Amino acid sequence: MIPVLYESAGIVIVDKPAGVPTIPDRFGSDCVQAVLGRERGERLWVVHRLDREVSGVLVFARTAEAHRTLSMAFEDHTVHKTYEALTDGVYAAGEHRFENKLLRGKKRAYVSPHGKPAITLATCLGPSRQGLRWRLHPVTGRNHQLRVHLAGVGCPIRGDALYGATAPWTDGIALRAVAIDLPALGDEPARTHTATTLFESK
Repeated sequence: MIPVLYESAGIVIVDKPAGVPTIPDRFGSDCVQAVLGRERGERLWVVHRLDREVSGVLVFARTAEAHRTLSMAFEDHTVHKTYEALTDGVYAAGEHRFENKLLRGKKRAYVSPHGKPAITLATCLGPSRQGLRWRLHPVTGRNHQLRVHLAGVGCPIRGDALYGATAPWTDGIALRAVAIDLPALGDEPARTHTATTLFESK
């Protein structure tokens, strides 16, 4: 079963497992939207996605009205997401801003002057036994944005061989959506929804 973190009349928020696509892929694989819809016996609307390899907080709308409201919120950048990552490499601890233009290819994204602007606010939290720890806030939502940005500074996400990682990861890649800030939705006040951390306790 897909773990449910929160639900209301308008939305359901789940903890997406790694290795399962958000929506059907070209191979016809089962997906979170379909599995959750079957488990709950209802239609669910997609408002954002996580890559197949990524785990964590994922929001679905339960009504057409909630879908419209959330879609507009994403377009207006009033939804804010937080990710945690573990990477290879060495980097200066502290706050950083990664910005370039990304173009999506068939399997991966590329830095290109013809791409769309991509901005990530990143905090490097330093090394740990698991790898180099990061907290990430994507300002834009380009495909594979966080994966490209970290690989581009010599810190590919563990398990992400597509972008040059050599260190393995047991389940998908070491990138997890740990929080999402949603604006007020109808009678629901604005609030932050969270999932468990990727990081081991010290």
